[in-house]
Amino acid sequence: MAVRHQLIRTSPEAVWAVLADGSRYSDWVVGTSDSRPAEGHWPDVGASIEYTVSIGPWTLTGRTIVRRTAPPYEIELEADSGSLGTARIAIEVRPWGDDALVVLDEHPLRGVGGALHNTALDAVIQLRHRSMLSRLAKVVESTQRRANASY
Repeated sequence: MAVRHQLIRTSPEAVWAVLADGSRYSDWVVGTSDSRPAEGHWPDVGASIEYTVSIGPWTLTGRTIVRRTAPPYEIELEADSGSLGTARIAIEVRPWGDDALVVLDEHPLRGVGGALHNTALDAVIQLRHRSMLSRLAKVVESTQRRANASY
């Protein structure tokens, strides 16, 4: 399993506000070039967003479905990348003093990713998570600064 954490210098509610906006996933999820609502009301259980991954001239469209949610502290997602398979992504937002500790846990479930899951793949996922959590922190903290400046 690839589990990583990051301290974000803002409240858990501010982190949740970004997680609860399905159109913002491409702002912080590494590899996505676009995300948009698909079904339901994100982040309700069963709601989904579609995303696009662009690698050079190739594009892949996938769907991420909310499997479990406990606002503003937990959301579990299943990312479906078609022929590449699915992955479980659990994000936990813990109060940490005045800040938020975000714990990201991801592992392949089905398809090629699930069949080929090993420690080398976990190492690659860890690198992706490091970048993803850093991007999430920047998005949340800049959103919070803009909100504070408008008061």
